[in-house]
Amino acid sequence: MTSKFPLLDRIQLPADLRQLSPGKLVPLAAEVRQFMIEALDQCGGHFAANLGTVELAIALHYLYNTPEDDIIWDVGHQAYPHKILTGRKNQLHTIRQSGGLTPFQCRTESEYDAFGGGHSSTSISAALGMAIAAQLKNETRRSIAVIGDGGMTSGMAFEALNHAGALKADVLVILNDNDMSISHNVGALNNYFARIWSGKIYTTFRKGSKRVLKKMPPMWGELMRRTEEHLKGMVAPGTLFEELGFNYIGPIDGHDLPLLLTMLGNIKKLSGPQFLHIITKKGKGYAPAEADPIKYHAVAPGFYSKPDVVKSKTTTYSNIFGDWLCEMAAQDQNIVAITPAMGEGSDLLKFSQEFPERYFDVAIAEQHSVTLAAGMACQGLKPVVAIYSTFLQRAYDQMIHDVAIQKLPVLFAIDRGGLVGGDGVTHNGAFDLSYMRSIPNLMIMAPADENELRNMLYTGYLFNGPAAVRYPRGKVRGVAISNTMQQLPIGKAELVRQGKRVAMLSFGAMLTSTLEVAAQIDATVVNMRFVKPLDIEMIKQLSASHELLVTLEENVILGGVGSGVGEVLAAENISIPLLNLGLPDQFIEHGEPSKLLADLGLDAAGIKQSILNKLNSLRHSSGSRDPEKDGSLLSQG
Repeated sequence: MTSKFPLLDRIQLPADLRQLSPGKLVPLAAEVRQFMIEALDQCGGHFAANLGTVELAIALHYLYNTPEDDIIWDVGHQAYPHKILTGRKNQLHTIRQSGGLTPFQCRTESEYDAFGGGHSSTSISAALGMAIAAQLKNETRRSIAVIGDGGMTSGMAFEALNHAGALKADVLVILNDNDMSISHNVGALNNYFARIWSGKIYTTFRKGSKRVLKKMPPMWGELMRRTEEHLKGMVAPGTLFEELGFNYIGPIDGHDLPLLLTMLGNIKKLSGPQFLHIITKKGKGYAPAEADPIKYHAVAPGFYSKPDVVKSKTTTYSNIFGDWLCEMAAQDQNIVAITPAMGEGSDLLKFSQEFPERYFDVAIAEQHSVTLAAGMACQGLKPVVAIYSTFLQRAYDQMIHDVAIQKLPVLFAIDRGGLVGGDGVTHNGAFDLSYMRSIPNLMIMAPADENELRNMLYTGYLFNGPAAVRYPRGKVRGVAISNTMQQLPIGKAELVRQGKRVAMLSFGAMLTSTLEVAAQIDATVVNMRFVKPLDIEMIKQLSASHELLVTLEENVILGGVGSGVGEVLAAENISIPLLNLGLPDQFIEHGEPSKLLADLGLDAAGIKQSILNKLNSLRHSSGSRDPEKDGSLLSQG
C-alpha cells in the first residue's frame, strides 16, 4: 500500500531529515502541512500560526545540528512542525490532551525543546543566555530565537535585543512576521538585497568600510555611516535592529525553502548578533485559515473532516463580560477598555466595533497595559483592563506601584481564573488570588455565576479605587440574568444554604460542587463573593455555630483565600478546625478541567471525601463528643 506521507514517514528525527536531498524538502513541507491538518482534526489545537512555520522548521533542522544547537520557538504555539520533525509526529493527535503532548515547548518532553514556555517574548533572552553559556564553556553550539505571532511587540524582546547587541553575542534572531509584526514588504528586490547582505561580498565590504571609517575624520565617517544606513533603510525596515547592534537581513519570503536555506546557510558563517526577518502567511496551505487566521488561530476537533457540522454556541463568562462592558460604555463615555493582545479571547470584538476610539489593544505588553490604565485613571477616565490571570502575573509590579499605591480606580477583569484545560501549566490561573491578596487597597471579587459576574463588575466600576473581578474560562452556570445590576455591599458574603456542623465557604466557581456536597452531608454553604476584604463577621458567626470550617477555591492553597480565613481565625483568637481545599503546591498539566479537578480531589466526590476524612481525623484525635452524630455523618461516605 502506497504511503500517504512517503517522505515524512522516513523522518523520525532531524538526523533523518538531513539525509534528504534539498530537492525533497519542498514536497516534504506539503506533507508536513497535510499531516498537521489531519492530526489536529482529531484533537484540535493551535493551527494557523503553525501552518506558517513549516518551511522554517524544516530549514532550521536541516541546516543546524539540533539538539546540540538550540532553537527556541516564541510564541511557543507555533512549534507544532518542530514537534513533528523531532520524534513526536505519531503523538501529535494527543496534543493538549491529558497525558498527551504539551501545547508548547517542554524540556522534559524532548531534548529538542531547548527552552520551555507558553508566554511570549522570552526567546531572545533565553537564546542570549545560552549563547553566553556556550562562550564561557568554549562550546560551538548555536543559539537561535524564532520570535513571531506578536511576540516582537513586547518590551522584553527589545530589552534582550539591546543586551545582545551590546555584547556582540553569537545569536541568531529570526522574526517570523506573519501579519502580526512589522512588515509586508516582500518581493524580488528584497530577496536580492537579502542575498547580498548575508553573503560574503557584502560582509567583507561592510567590515572593510568600518576599518576605513575609523581612519577618516569623524565628520566624514559619520556621513558615510549614515549613508550606508539610509541605503539599507530604503529597501528594508532594519535600521532599528542595526542600531541595536544586529546585522539585519531581510525581509524575505519565509515560504521559499530554497531561499531560506541560502540565507540560513550564509548566516551560519557569520559571527556576532544576526537578525533575519522573514514574512510568512498564517494559515498557509489551508484556504479557510489563510482567509481568516484569527478564526483559525485554534481549531476544535472535526474542523477539517466535518466543516459543515454546526456546533452549538455556548455562552461563556468572557461573553458576559464583553456584553457588560458594551452596556456600561453606552452609559458612561469615560469607560475605556485595554487589553494586551487578547481582544478576541476576552470577547472585546463587539466593544472595539461599537467604541473604537475607546478600545486600546496594546499588543503583548502587559506591564504597559496596567500603567497605561493608571495614567488614564489619573485624568478621570474609567479604565477596564481585560487580561488573563497568568498574563497579569507579568504586570504585578505595575499593579502595586502604579495602581494600588495611588488608589487609582482601575478595574481588572481577570479571565481564565483557575484551570483552563489544554494550554496547561503556563496558562492555568492558579496563583492570582494568592499574588493579589497581599496588595493593599485592592478589592478582589470572585463570582459564582454569570449574574453575579455582572454585579461584581458593576460594583468594581463604582468602587473608588482598584478592583479585580476574577472569573473562570468556559461556559456559564445557566442562571437567569437580572435586567438591573446591583452594587454589592463591600466585603459581605451570602448565606446560600443552612446546614449543621460543617460550614463550607465557597469562593467563585467552586459553588456548584460545594452545593452538591452540602446536600449530601447537610452542611452550611456560604458564597463568600469577596476574596478581599473577607466577611469577618460571617466567619465569626459560622465558627460559633459549626464544628468545622471548609474553604474551597480553584487557586493554590499556599497563600490563597483559605489562608486568609485562617488569618482571620488567628487574629480573632478563634479555635476551630479549618480544612483548606484548593490546588496543590505543584504545576497542573494540560487536560480536560473536569478530569483534572477530579484527579486533584476537587470534584464533588473528592470534596466530600476530604471532609469526611477530616471529620474522622478529628474524631480520632480528640474523641467524639457525640458518637451518634459523628457516626451518622461519616456513614454517608
